[in-house]
Amino acid sequence: MTKPGGPAVRLIVPGNVRHNSGGNAYNAALARGLRALGAEVDICRVDGNWPVGSEEERRRLAELLLDGVDHRGSSGRETSRTPVTIVDGLVALGAPNALEEAAAAGRPAWILVHMQLAEHRDLEGRALAAAAGVICASSTAAAEIRERHNPPRHSSAGGSTMPIHVALPGTAAAPPAAGSNPPHFLAVAALLPNKDQILLLKALAGIRDLPWTASLVGSDSADPAYAEAVRSAITGLALGGRVSVQGELRGQALDAEWDRADLSLLISQAETYGMVVTESLARGIPVVVRDGTGAVEALAAGSQAVAEAPDGGGTAALPGTAVVRGTDPAPLEAVLRHWLSTPELRLRWREAALAARNRLPGWDVTAGTVLDLIAAAG
Repeated sequence: MTKPGGPAVRLIVPGNVRHNSGGNAYNAALARGLRALGAEVDICRVDGNWPVGSEEERRRLAELLLDGVDHRGSSGRETSRTPVTIVDGLVALGAPNALEEAAAAGRPAWILVHMQLAEHRDLEGRALAAAAGVICASSTAAAEIRERHNPPRHSSAGGSTMPIHVALPGTAAAPPAAGSNPPHFLAVAALLPNKDQILLLKALAGIRDLPWTASLVGSDSADPAYAEAVRSAITGLALGGRVSVQGELRGQALDAEWDRADLSLLISQAETYGMVVTESLARGIPVVVRDGTGAVEALAAGSQAVAEAPDGGGTAALPGTAVVRGTDPAPLEAVLRHWLSTPELRLRWREAALAARNRLPGWDVTAGTVLDLIAAAG
């Protein structure tokens, strides 16, 4: 129940992302965390071809920002106070005119950045400059924004620099995974080119001489053509008896997949964080990620000081490792073969994951950070 006197927050999120993305999961968990801390939260889903959208879609966003209260929000009622507006970057970063109009009218909105708008740097810079504040969902995202905009200038602050804040994703507590025999690999991600499941399948094809099974869990409707390419690759690489495509799972079905996993795999070409990494660690499951992405930051969440492992199989204090970014499956194949063939490495990564599990921050920390930022801004 919402505690009396808490702030009113309106969270504007994209209505065109239907699959269970990291951004969607973050937004929903943030809203729950804010409510638990006493905030009055209204989630407003705005339809549109985001990012950027059409002229009409951007106009509707501007009207929503200027309105101050969305009468069609998730609460089904008007908020009793003027809310602080936070807009998901997928909506905001490509619609600077809407942010500028709101700022000029004295109703500037905060922007919650999950990932940069790589193809529209100028639009992104203008939107950030018009924001009441910028909150990034990872230190990696914040560093990328600072590098691109150095940092952005606030149009109404006489040329002063805009601070960029970080509110890292929290993690829900979960029981340790039981694992499987033979070992089971789990890749939780929508079937999308960026997630690079086809590269993963090529790596798995190279270790068919060893015992293992694997599941791909994630939406197969976000990009039907790529999903079909993934299924064709499974057939073409003779992995039909080893790799299953589960689609998007929830509830007990997803919990069952987590419970049977021994190693989690997230080898996206680009990630600003990768919440599935900390979700894995919450269950004591080590993770292999791709170097040069924000997933490396997530892999270190909850870990203590890092020292190089003597066998080169990762780092002694990390619950997994990062493989080089590229199009060659050989580095990933080598890591998976080494993990399968080296019981000592499997034990060390598992122990590190179990240790990190006890140090992961919850969503109350994320929500508290956001509330503190809003309060400090006045």
